[in-house]
Amino acid sequence: MRDLFDKIYKDKGPLGKWAEQAEGYFVFPKLEGPISNRMKFRGKDVITWSINDYLGLANHPEVRKVDAEAAADYGSAYPMGARMMSGHTTLHEQLQTELASFVNKEAAYLLNFGYQGMVSTIDALVSKDDIIVYDVDAHACIIDGVRLHMGKRFTYKHNDIESIEKNLQRATKLAEQTGGGILLISEGVFGMRGEQGRLKEIVALKEKYNFRLFVDDAHGFGTLGATGAGAGEEQGVQDKIDVYFATFAKSMASTGAFIAADKEIIDYLKYNLRSQMFAKSLQMQLVVGALKRLDMLRSMPELREKLWDNVNALQSGLKKRGFDIGTTQSCVTPVYLKGSIPEAMALVKDLRENHGIFCSIVVYPVIPKGLILLRLIPTASHTLEDVEETLIAFDAIRERLENGTYKRLSAGVQASIEA
Repeated sequence: MRDLFDKIYKDKGPLGKWAEQAEGYFVFPKLEGPISNRMKFRGKDVITWSINDYLGLANHPEVRKVDAEAAADYGSAYPMGARMMSGHTTLHEQLQTELASFVNKEAAYLLNFGYQGMVSTIDALVSKDDIIVYDVDAHACIIDGVRLHMGKRFTYKHNDIESIEKNLQRATKLAEQTGGGILLISEGVFGMRGEQGRLKEIVALKEKYNFRLFVDDAHGFGTLGATGAGAGEEQGVQDKIDVYFATFAKSMASTGAFIAADKEIIDYLKYNLRSQMFAKSLQMQLVVGALKRLDMLRSMPELREKLWDNVNALQSGLKKRGFDIGTTQSCVTPVYLKGSIPEAMALVKDLRENHGIFCSIVVYPVIPKGLILLRLIPTASHTLEDVEETLIAFDAIRERLENGTYKRLSAGVQASIEA
């Protein structure tokens, strides 16, 4: 028998082994100042491309005013208790009704947190006899929800309709044996690659297979579609999505989330979502703030227009300069480069210290070894000047990566890790 902690002492994990070199700078960095296109990092002004404040609402004066008034009126405790017991209010109901209407569903239900809510919704939708079919590149909250499932699950190749159909065939045969049903889970927008889920093609498969579709549209809600109602609206299949999920943590620049579906489905879920049944209700200040944000999302299309002006300028500028931004179909802007983790660290330090550019860095094990992913999130707060400065900086760092500058600078870091 061994000590439970032995594995922790011996193996910090693929990311944890870099903690001494990375923590406080490359991971767990501290951005300071008002949330905006430019903030401070270690006392220096930087253009921030790592915050999912798509519509620029986080520090909008109208939003700040409503948030402050709600905090003064209700404090941070009200309502106390879980929704089923003592935490239910008329304003919670109002927000749910308005959200359902906005995303073209009969009903909606609020969730305290997106991650927690996604895990719990998957758990509530399936029993041990049911089969889950989901994208291999699904977000961690989906993967963790699937892990709770006591029955079978199949992954399909990322956004691959042939693979989806093959796994639906497998799931159908199994469901005929167990007597269960099939839940297919996709994202509206995949947060790393920026690709939209192939919802239109998935929906078409309902003509051949009996399954229900659950869509996580965290990055699509507020950014895609004629009204901003998300990837389903963008692809013309919102009414065919059986359960729709979105979070307030992106376009709404707040905390919380919601699910939307037919009324009978929502009525079932609100009595079976353990994460909501046994957790405190979403605070009133967040509910009031979400009502204001939703109103602005609906009534101020210029915010979304400004967002897409910046998205198009950044993505077209990168492509013209020969950068690989994959097949993004959303605001999420990935830039793929070739290099090691130490090279990535040297590159990002150069970006932040010498060019004033702050963007997220993604490396193995999230993406394959030998690749560096710089993930940029354009928002309505950015300017065309921000875009131009960033494009110039990216030209410079690519040249240094290709001529070996970062490899030489990172040699000491690599040696210390291997030692």
